[in-house]
Amino acid sequence: MRELQIRRDRPDSSGRANASALITLDDGGIIQHADTGCEAMLGHTPDQLVGEPVYRILASREDNPMMPANRDRLATGEPVRVTFRHREGFFFTATLSLQHSVRDTDQAAAATISVRDPSAMDPRLLHAAQADAGLGLWELDLARNELFWSDGVYHQLDIRPGTALTPEQALFYCQGSQLRLRALVRRCIRTGRPFHLDVSLLTARQTVRRARISGQRLRQDNGQSRLAGTLVDISGQAQANQALGEARALLAATGQATADLVVAVDTALTLRYCNDAYAREFQRAFGQRPRPGDALPTLLANHPNELRLIERLWHRAFERGGFVIEMPLTHQPSELPVHEFHYQTLTRDHGEVIGAVQVGRPMHHRPQHSATDGARLRHDPVTGLMNRRAFLDRLARALEQAPRRDTAVSLLYLDLDEFERFNEQAGNGTGDRYLRELAGNLSARVRQRDALARLSGDTFALLMEHCPEPKARQIADGILTLVGEFRFQWQGHSLGTTASGGLLILNPDAPADPETLLGQAADLCQTAKSSGRNRIHTAQALSEGVDDAITAQRLAQIRTALDAGSLTLEFQSLKPVASATWGDHIEILCRIPGDEGQAPLHPDQFLPVAERFDLARKLDRQVIRQTLAWLGRHRLLEPRIKYCGFNLSLASVLDDGFADFLEAELARSPYAPACMVLEIREAHATQYPDDVAVLCDALHRVGCRVALDGAGASVESYQLAARLPVDLIKLDRRMMDHLEDDPVQQVMVDALHRIAEAAGKDTVATFIESDESLRKVRALGIHFGQGFRLSRPRPLSDLTPAAVDLTTGRIGG
Repeated sequence: MRELQIRRDRPDSSGRANASALITLDDGGIIQHADTGCEAMLGHTPDQLVGEPVYRILASREDNPMMPANRDRLATGEPVRVTFRHREGFFFTATLSLQHSVRDTDQAAAATISVRDPSAMDPRLLHAAQADAGLGLWELDLARNELFWSDGVYHQLDIRPGTALTPEQALFYCQGSQLRLRALVRRCIRTGRPFHLDVSLLTARQTVRRARISGQRLRQDNGQSRLAGTLVDISGQAQANQALGEARALLAATGQATADLVVAVDTALTLRYCNDAYAREFQRAFGQRPRPGDALPTLLANHPNELRLIERLWHRAFERGGFVIEMPLTHQPSELPVHEFHYQTLTRDHGEVIGAVQVGRPMHHRPQHSATDGARLRHDPVTGLMNRRAFLDRLARALEQAPRRDTAVSLLYLDLDEFERFNEQAGNGTGDRYLRELAGNLSARVRQRDALARLSGDTFALLMEHCPEPKARQIADGILTLVGEFRFQWQGHSLGTTASGGLLILNPDAPADPETLLGQAADLCQTAKSSGRNRIHTAQALSEGVDDAITAQRLAQIRTALDAGSLTLEFQSLKPVASATWGDHIEILCRIPGDEGQAPLHPDQFLPVAERFDLARKLDRQVIRQTLAWLGRHRLLEPRIKYCGFNLSLASVLDDGFADFLEAELARSPYAPACMVLEIREAHATQYPDDVAVLCDALHRVGCRVALDGAGASVESYQLAARLPVDLIKLDRRMMDHLEDDPVQQVMVDALHRIAEAAGKDTVATFIESDESLRKVRALGIHFGQGFRLSRPRPLSDLTPAAVDLTTGRIGG
């Protein structure tokens, strides 16, 4: 038995001990015990885990603590980093350490192995061994010239066991090797040297078999000698060797018959095969001719930059299967042609990866539409990537196809920081060499279906199709990390830089003009540069009806309101529906004041602009500051305010310092933190479950409550309502549409309400617009309601304490 401690590292500014759990495994990797910490960490109750294999809660086979490498490290007291799978489907990394280990007292653990005298073995066991292994034993008595065979030899020759034969008759079955076999037997009798000989046997049924005859001289106690040996059927091995030889000949002939570059390696990057075309191109690029058996790391020891790229490409083939990439064999001499390299994984029958194959096809072999149209017109001459023209064509095709299917498309615009200093630092031409190296590494990082292009200078663009926003953010962050870690060695200089990027999420209302989208992504990139560089700024694409002039005007309004601290605040009340509840429950709404004579901007007008120019987080903080400042000037409201809700943008959800900011603001406010409620969208909780869980813990530590806004918009709503550490569940507008006359919608709302109640959470029905909806919500037992039927948004100044007129004067008001 092994008792293992799981410790999850989570940021906690209070210094609280990290979350941990204990599980006990037997020698077979079956969970025998789990403590209550497993439910909070893994999402499984102890009863659900006991009796289950441990790999059920692990991300991959390599994370199994029973694997030899992990088991040995744990046995020495060394902790192991392991990736776990939460019950809700997301992954997290934790530290696994061995608390104590006790050997299982089962029969297998007490078994021993020892040598046994063959004479004591059951003869039937020897007979079965000879039949299964194609093995026969023979013995020649030299004194009497008598030959003895076991049943295995008779079976190999298709003769009935016990048939009498002379040695001369026995030699008849290997006619093609009689003379050679006679000579070896005589030499063995004379000198005592053992022998081995592969022969072809013609059996009694006229079947040809390949066999290996071995013999040696054995001296007896009386001084006489005898010969003994084995006859082993190697027909299967011979057929396999023949097939292998034919396959090698076929591969060699195929490789030499094509001008494509063909090479195969094993998982250690040792060459298993390469044709002459590859060997010539390799020698041209690196100055040495590769041969099967050579190791690529050794061949490229003097080219570290090329080695890193080539290793990355091969390992990508090992991990992901086939893919295609366009690049020259090396980026050092620019005159080398660009090839289209096809990678394909080599696997055994059971799926084990044993290597990969690369086939490189020159780009000029592609069919061309005209004499001037070709790769050079569609690809950047420095990096071999798509150029701006080809990228815009690809983006236009993606936009044409997007309305016809439910797909997620994102556009990443990437600009290198301070790239112009490379030529000044290391000489002219260094920048191009750096770009070639970097482009090769970027090509290996992106998915096969994505389009990577160099637009101009130090600017790149990446089009990601069939890629949801969380995955697009992950890819963009990975590319940013790759650029920051990449180092180019050139003439004694180690060159490196960072990048700034704009990630544009294309929604159904996005413009259909590729140039417009590229311009929006470039604006996001510029915002990232202005915010400090080495970061990715993400936003939704502005709708087609919003032109640059309107965007500039709204941006100016937002910045003016933020600088002056003059946001227009309104509130909408939440009313108790199922039972009477004392106190005021309000949600704070924000408007951007307009110029003289202009209407204020509503969230659907200013939020896309704020997200695009990285102002959403500042808006959230300014709304909270102004609200707390206004409440601080109206302290008579303090006993009545029981719920003061604020909507959080994704920027605030992912902001590690938001909880600290809120704690500092509440420390100066006379209002209790428990009446402050931060509302997080369900879409954000679904995309970033770990970040939202951490934020919820931090807000609870401050003393605030958390609401899940928009619940019911996805199938994950029910799991989030049950497991996410929030205090209130606010139903999505789509769940309220036709609630009064749609029985299916009623069942869904009732189920979500029951799950929330069982988890100890209140529910809020939003967008109650009619008496019928209000009656149905009340019948279902929803705790609170919000909507125009109950209360319309009003200026925050209308929220006043109750006034009581006494003979001594008025109190409140």
